[in-house]
Amino acid sequence: MTSPSRSEALSTPPAPPVPLAALLARRDLGLRLLSGPEDVPLHWVHTSEMADPYPYLLGGELLMTAGVQLTDPARYVGRVVEAGAAALAFGVTPVYDTVPEGLVEACARQGLPLVEVPPRTPFTAVARALWRLMAEARLHELRRVTEAQQSLATAAARPAPVPAVLGALASRLGGRAVLFGPDGTKSVAAGREVPAEAAGALRELAGVLGPRPGGPASASGDGGGLRLAAYALGGGEGLTLGVATERREPGDHTIAGVAVVLLSLLTAPHRGADVTVRDGALVRLLLGARPAEVAGALGPGPWTVVHASGGDGTPFASASLAAALGTALVDAGTGSGGAGFVRLLLPVSAAVAVQEGWTLGVSAAAEPDGLAAADAQAARALRRAQATRAPLVRHRPGGFAALVDPAEAAAYTRTLLGPLPEPLRETLRTWLSLHGSWDRTAVALDIHRNTVRQRISRCAALLDRDLDDPDVRMELWFALG
Repeated sequence: MTSPSRSEALSTPPAPPVPLAALLARRDLGLRLLSGPEDVPLHWVHTSEMADPYPYLLGGELLMTAGVQLTDPARYVGRVVEAGAAALAFGVTPVYDTVPEGLVEACARQGLPLVEVPPRTPFTAVARALWRLMAEARLHELRRVTEAQQSLATAAARPAPVPAVLGALASRLGGRAVLFGPDGTKSVAAGREVPAEAAGALRELAGVLGPRPGGPASASGDGGGLRLAAYALGGGEGLTLGVATERREPGDHTIAGVAVVLLSLLTAPHRGADVTVRDGALVRLLLGARPAEVAGALGPGPWTVVHASGGDGTPFASASLAAALGTALVDAGTGSGGAGFVRLLLPVSAAVAVQEGWTLGVSAAAEPDGLAAADAQAARALRRAQATRAPLVRHRPGGFAALVDPAEAAAYTRTLLGPLPEPLRETLRTWLSLHGSWDRTAVALDIHRNTVRQRISRCAALLDRDLDDPDVRMELWFALG
């Protein structure tokens, strides 16, 4: 019995996990659940006949075995659970005629789902079925997000657009959508009512965001038995969108993001006094005024210039980015940057953090007469970010001491290393510290050198980085330090 090759597994596109129940429902496989829950999520399949499969597991697998070296079921199950495997599938024959009773009891004690694979079902058939189910789940998610985007856009064109968008959002997510004012009071709401405990928790979560420039753009949590999420709207009005649902689906955040952009545009003042003042300053610049003469009309300096590339291709992408960074000074023209290129001007006090779907280049702080130089710095930083496939690169006028503040470095580390479970992080850290030596890493970790190669290949796939690139290795070394 064999499983798909590692190269095939690594080339499989990212997809939502599939519940074990969906695999059990495939009658052609003939799988039978002997113990444990059937609603656990499966991320991939791995086959192993090792006496101790722990070093070869990444977590979330359906581990398949025929029990060739099964001598101590209790210890074996303990190691499988410790490695984070989602479920265990045991193939009947050629080693055993039935699933060993000791294995069934050990899985029941540990709460590990145990599935019996009949003799007529090869392991490859189970693996192929899981990949197909994942592909179907991914297609369903994309279709659901696309339909939700169309529904929200249609709602935004109705006579009362804000309640209509909230209603469409609540309907698509199957929950409650609430628009909170700057003081935390409920402004508009749609969808089914939620328990008072959940409503209070949602209001408190929305209050975490608040109208602070450069503050967090979103927050999530639980309350009253529901999943909660809050999103700060752009436009400077201090409004917050709160969402309460029974469960959280993979595409929910994307759907809510579309609603946030639409609501930000619908609730923002179109021609406020500050906009008129800024327009006047731009006119004076065009008529020959020096930058220092009009800087006061733009706001308190010094300034930071940001070049950005990316977005989702919608007309609202640049507005959403500007709202997330806390600025209204944005140039969404393509210019020399091509489609999806945006330039922004921010007060130096505004925090510039990694933005999902965007690549950012950030200049050093500049006074009005230095904005042209700052624009060039941001352009160079963006080119370096694109070359190194980093989500954010800053212009560095000084040495290492000028890199980033500790909080920002920690946030970026969490983003960069997020896809790696701890066993892979430790392997990558050791491998980098030993200058990429397979043999020395294997000795240091007391594992086989082929296992080292497999784990490093998995790290490269999950991070989507070229680990042979010295810049990538340096970046990961600092992140793992």
